[in-house]
Amino acid sequence: MKRRKICVVTTSRAEFGLLLGLMRSIRNDPALRLQVIVSGMHLAAEFGMTLREVETEGIRPDWKIDMQLAGNSGLANVKSISLGLNGFAEAYTELKPAIVVLLGDRFELLSAAIAALMLRIPIAHIHGGERTEGAIDESVRHAITKMASLHFAATEPYRRRIIQMGEAPGSVYNFGAPGLDQIHGIPLLTRAQLEEEIDFSLDGPVALVTYHPVTLGRGKVDIQIGHLVGALKQSGLKAILTMANADAQGKRINDLLSTLCAQMPGRFKWIPHLGHRRYLSCLKYCSVMIGNSSSGLTEGPSFQLPVVNIGDRQRGRIRAANVIDVPCSRADILGGIKRACSRRFRNSLKVLRNPYDRYHDGRTSERIKAILKRVTLSDELLKKKFHDLP
Repeated sequence: MKRRKICVVTTSRAEFGLLLGLMRSIRNDPALRLQVIVSGMHLAAEFGMTLREVETEGIRPDWKIDMQLAGNSGLANVKSISLGLNGFAEAYTELKPAIVVLLGDRFELLSAAIAALMLRIPIAHIHGGERTEGAIDESVRHAITKMASLHFAATEPYRRRIIQMGEAPGSVYNFGAPGLDQIHGIPLLTRAQLEEEIDFSLDGPVALVTYHPVTLGRGKVDIQIGHLVGALKQSGLKAILTMANADAQGKRINDLLSTLCAQMPGRFKWIPHLGHRRYLSCLKYCSVMIGNSSSGLTEGPSFQLPVVNIGDRQRGRIRAANVIDVPCSRADILGGIKRACSRRFRNSLKVLRNPYDRYHDGRTSERIKAILKRVTLSDELLKKKFHDLP
């Protein structure tokens, strides 16, 4: 029996964790053959060469595409996209996948999507229909949606939005966010194990901090980080700080926050790459998340974790009651932290349900895999007919 080749593209540590369950589901199906292309931040020394994390999870890359990410400017990112376009075209031509799977809205994925489109390979897109009005990701995500043939939205409003963009309703599914399968499916670390692995005590209130560039914002990143650092210092919290992504100004954010940790090592811990299991364990044991990561909106609710969401980067995304939105100012961030850490607010989250976890059974990846397995591959799948709303 000829196995259907499903090619999954991963370009960052965060997206890899969200795709891991789907990769394993495809690999375990005898009717399918998993292909994996690793690119982007995974192969950049500046971002920790997280290819090692992929291999540690037992995933063997079929192809590696070095996009030479620098994370310093928009121009550098444009050059990376051009390198990626050539690399993905070569990879697809050699691997001959039946379907290419892309998750999210990283600019690196434009290369993967355009190459698949031009080579007439159907794209299955996960996490389309979402909004992040403060980031260039907004435009990237919607562009990939219009190039994709299959769509796996994380909530019903996102599914409806994809249809509003003209995609045929029969090609758009809402199974929830596949990354949440890991919460149901893997044993997390104990608190003692986590403390040992990260070499940091979790005694006292501890924050998990991740701040990414606001790529459509006008504010200077040094000023933004100054407000964040000032609030962290004044709050009295200890904190685990993780690395920003490869967007323009990401390197500057990493330099500023790693310097803070070096100056106050007993209170602030710089861990560029936690890995998915340690990251989820931090969500379980930390008192609050601070920053502007989408993780606070998609994964935070599963742990009833208070989230202080700073600025506009996540504006427009569906959020649960655990999210406290604040402007990027020292006083407002500090006020958000105080509210998030209050007993009253924490008690209000005890019955919180995650809007991104539709079935609450850890089988979202299996449902996506089933569609990839049974969908009819034909020219009709590639032909885009604009679905007009009544």
